[in-house]
Formats: sequence, C-alpha cells, structure tokens
Amino acid sequence: MEVAKKVVVVAGGASGMGRATARTLAGQGAVVAVLDLPSSAGADVAAELGGGATFHPCDVTDAEGVETALAEAVEAHGALHVAVNTAGGGVSRRIISKDGPMPLAEFRRLVELNLVATFNLDRLQAWHMSRNEPDEGGERGVIVNTSSIAAFEGQIGQVAYSAAKAGIAGMSLTMARDLGSLGIRVMTVAPSLFATGALEGASEDVIATLTKDAAFPKRAGLPDEYAWLVEAVVRNPMLNGQTIRLDGGQRFAPR
Repeated sequence: MEVAKKVVVVAGGASGMGRATARTLAGQGAVVAVLDLPSSAGADVAAELGGGATFHPCDVTDAEGVETALAEAVEAHGALHVAVNTAGGGVSRRIISKDGPMPLAEFRRLVELNLVATFNLDRLQAWHMSRNEPDEGGERGVIVNTSSIAAFEGQIGQVAYSAAKAGIAGMSLTMARDLGSLGIRVMTVAPSLFATGALEGASEDVIATLTKDAAFPKRAGLPDEYAWLVEAVVRNPMLNGQTIRLDGGQRFAPR
C-alpha cells in the first residue's frame, strides 16, 4: 500500500516508536491521527506533524474511550487505511517473592494493558478499514502491532509481560487469516531494547550491559529504526501474518 494520502492512526503516537512512526509516515505524505493519553504530548506532536494531523486523547485500557477516539479520527479524515499500535508497557516482578505469590491483579493488569488493549484496537481498526474501497491490488488496510523479543525469551520477572507480548505475536497469523478476505493485512514487530521511555536517558554503561548479547549493533534500537520497518511493512503487500524481530541479533539472557 502506498503511504501518500493514506490515513494513519498511531496508538501511542505521542512518544518513542509511535512518535517516530507518525513522523516518518507523515513525511511520506500520510495524514496522521495520534492516539495517546490526555496527559501526553499528543497535541504538540500533531501540531509538529502538520498536514492536517490530529490528536485524539484516550487510554487504551478504556474500551469505550478507544472506540470513540477512533470514530472521531475517522470522522476527521474520512477513512482509516493504516493502524500502528505501540501503546503498552510492563514492570518486572517474580512469580514468588518474599512477600508471597505475585498478585493475580498485577498479571491481569499487564495482560489488559498490552494484549487485550491491542486486540480491542485491532478489532475496531479492522472494522473501519473494512469500509474502504479496495485499491488496485485489492487492499483495504494494514495493521501493525508491537510485541517484544520478551515474547520468545522473557527474562526473570517478565512472566506477565512475556505472556502478553507472546499473545500479540500469536494473534498475527490468525488475525491475518480472519481479515484476508477483506484485503486487510496484519503484521507484528517484536523489538529488543529501544531508546524509549526510561531507557531513553540511561547511561552508556547501562546500555552496554543491557545490549551485550546483541550480535550487531551493540546498542539500543532507535525509534526511527522501528518506523522504517513499519513503512516497509505498509509498502510491501507480501508481508502478512507474521512477527518480525527487530533486535540486532539479540537474545535475552535470563536476567
């Protein structure tokens, strides 16, 4: 799918990989709608992007709020062709600690934030895309989700996060099969450690320790590198139903 003149929704687009993706796709002529928390820099990002970009505040764990935000984005721009979902996060907590077993509510919270919220975005985004007229290749839309290499080799303390991110990766093929008859593709990117969030201001020594197991380059990934892969996914119609690791050959050690 060509990027120019397409409507792109980026959930989590106010910072990090989402912001870089919004900037990259807007630079290729897309019209971007940023979804992020009301307290985020989403309005500033939309203003910086220009080209009619808009900001629609919502919390991805609020199902009704997400539905409203997406409907407002489609109303503002007339359609939805590309959806990129980067919202999520996690904390480290062992199953058993000196305080006892991990609270079940904590596991549920992380699965809700990462897996359930992603699926909710996907189902609503796919619905809007299904209303598009197909292009000359029969394509109506592209959905790109964000997993993590923790889905495949989660570290100690990442059981909830790994389970949620593995679920996102596991949805790709089935969702692509579900939506294939509508001309909607589904892909997932599984990044390693990227220079976003708390890691953005980490020292070189900390980064070197965390990335020592990478093949090359031995550094944190850059948000733009995520964005470049998303652009390639959107442009290449044969990329569908799979998860691409974006990790410089890194495999997480147990800790």
